[in-house]
Amino acid sequence: MSAKNRTVLKVLEGQTLSPPPIWLMRQAGRYLPEYRETRAKAGSFLDLCYSPDFATEVTLQPIRRYGFDAAILFSDILVIPDALNRNVTFSEGKGPEMTPISPEEILALKEQSVFPHLNPVIETVARLRKTLPDETTLLGFCGAPWTVATYMIAGHGTPDQAPARLFAYRHPREFRYLLDHLADLSAEYLLAQLKAGADAVQIFDSWAGVLGEEEFATFCIGPVKRIIDKVRSQRPDAKIIAFAKGAGLLLKDYRQKTAADAIGLDWSVPLSFAAELQKDGPVQGNLDPMLAVAGGQPMRDGIDRILGRLGAGPLIFNLGHGITPQADPETVRDLVQHVRLKAS
Repeated sequence: MSAKNRTVLKVLEGQTLSPPPIWLMRQAGRYLPEYRETRAKAGSFLDLCYSPDFATEVTLQPIRRYGFDAAILFSDILVIPDALNRNVTFSEGKGPEMTPISPEEILALKEQSVFPHLNPVIETVARLRKTLPDETTLLGFCGAPWTVATYMIAGHGTPDQAPARLFAYRHPREFRYLLDHLADLSAEYLLAQLKAGADAVQIFDSWAGVLGEEEFATFCIGPVKRIIDKVRSQRPDAKIIAFAKGAGLLLKDYRQKTAADAIGLDWSVPLSFAAELQKDGPVQGNLDPMLAVAGGQPMRDGIDRILGRLGAGPLIFNLGHGITPQADPETVRDLVQHVRLKAS
């Protein structure tokens, strides 16, 4: 087999497949006992991300268990600020924390590379491509500049990212400089992943939904377009999925202006609107992650609604966000089997 047999790539090229290919965001994670065992061996969360041995192992675990059509590199969206010496840490119950960046520190950022700091991540990508089944698509990823910037400014996650929004209004020049800088580093990072063997990449903008229309255009669309343009200047055939959680009706502009190959949909996107987006190209999503916890008939009904509305077009089946730790591995197995059997 070869890359031509990788079903996720076929959909990213515009094909409609039945059953649609399936993978799940955070498919390597705390809901799996084998992940928890490996995580305990690794030490800190970042040690897990930066160890090619451990990161390769946890990426492969859901592939062995479920046979997903894609494996996504195990890493984190905050490895770029970590490469910028922002002292990133992860604590149980507190989430990511780092040293907040000041306007003066932003303007002092120089042209630089995220390497060699991120070389272990690229080694993981290379190992995965050699180890994965030939038919399995390998996805790399990065965080979108807006979402990464929100953590860099506040020093931690916040419910509505008010610190970053205020910073953007009070220090517009510095904030735009930070977004551009992150976009350039992210493009370099994604290009390295593609060169190492990733078949496609996804850009995660997890906090896009807190912005108004004008701010979304400036802080989300612009920087993601900058990343995609830079990646395609060196890899014109690069396949890119863009996921702007909470963007709603703004996703139509987002697709058209970023030129992403596929648009990820969170679970709040109405299927009627998703079908409209699908007329312009592939979509990915969008089962409510809570249905992967609830299981049973509610989950099957949710799957059926998505397949009934979007299955006749280019679709990559996924959750509308990541699997939560409360999900039962057997419920996830039922989810995968229902997608494949229902569509067959």
